[in-house]
Amino acid sequence: MDEVVIRAMQKWPNVPNVFGWLKLDRRGNWLVKSRAAEAGAPVFERITNAAVVEFIGRNYAADDAGRWFFQNGPQRVFVALEYTPLVYRLRADGRSIEAHTGAVPAEPKRAWVDDAGMLVIETELGPGVVLDRDLAKLLERIEVTGGAPAADEDLESLGAGGAPGLAIAIGKKRVPLGSIAAADVPARFRFNPAPAPAPGEPEC
Repeated sequence: MDEVVIRAMQKWPNVPNVFGWLKLDRRGNWLVKSRAAEAGAPVFERITNAAVVEFIGRNYAADDAGRWFFQNGPQRVFVALEYTPLVYRLRADGRSIEAHTGAVPAEPKRAWVDDAGMLVIETELGPGVVLDRDLAKLLERIEVTGGAPAADEDLESLGAGGAPGLAIAIGKKRVPLGSIAAADVPARFRFNPAPAPAPGEPEC
């Protein structure tokens, strides 16, 4: 977290939180509420300013209730999640991964293929879905015990919730691979995709 943000939190510790203004989509884009539509539904626009995107990424974290937020100076802006709180993508080396925030995990812990065929990876940074453009490259690295490439029947069994012993090669590590329903991901990783104020919690 930026030093200027930490100082602001110490100087103004009781600033009300913000809900409903910031979203994260499945491609790692930050979306901010710009206005209300004619029908009353909010309209969100992608944040494209590189400096702002980097600032949000450096000051992005989760609270004890599994609500992810952007610490904007003294104020927490809670983030609605289209899927997972992080989006992982391949780095320039083509083998290791980084989060959409630019943070590089020490190493992946586990991975899962969900029922839509997306790849979810857990690292010490948190859970994240793989960016769609990198999905095929990573799925090609699924292996059976011993390091041989997985056969089609292994992948079909994985989609049906089976195929024990599969792993995916990410960087220099063989990461255990399982299957999961997308609807079960928030509970499995204990995050709240639609954060709301707790009773008595100040908001603006």
